[in-house]
Amino acid sequence: MSENIITHVVVPGTFDPVTLGHMDVIRRTRRLFPRVTVAVAASVNKHGRGTTFSLEERVEMIREAIVCEGLPQDIEVAPFTGLLVNFAKELGAGGVVKGLRAMTDFEYELQQADLNSHLSPDLESVFVMSNPQYGYVSSSIVREIASMGSDVSTLVPANVERRLLERYPR
Repeated sequence: MSENIITHVVVPGTFDPVTLGHMDVIRRTRRLFPRVTVAVAASVNKHGRGTTFSLEERVEMIREAIVCEGLPQDIEVAPFTGLLVNFAKELGAGGVVKGLRAMTDFEYELQQADLNSHLSPDLESVFVMSNPQYGYVSSSIVREIASMGSDVSTLVPANVERRLLERYPR
């Protein structure tokens, strides 16, 4: 059996909106792999509701945040619909990287990794532990705090904070 070194991975998510925790996982993933694609899921039915930001807005916010946060400019950002394994295969990616904050994340992500392995046995799953500084940060918490008029500047990149202020004026 031929063992191939993985040089291209995807970091998938809804990113509604992208947080500093997401950016940390993307940054650390780029340190591990030479080619990284941030795969922004359409997720129109996530948790029984649509997303706060459109797919185009979320892609744009991540592209801006990459510049804003000083991440390597060769990180790709691409929208996708459908199965992640099919998208990864289309890109020629050999792995999926997911950030984990807590045991509850692990249980969910392990189920997803097992399913992905069943659907695409050659696609590796890699888990990156959250920096403790961002362990409590989630997109849903950020949206809730912003919708109540509170400061989210320590939770999201500056460009995302501006978008949230436009969406939820104080």
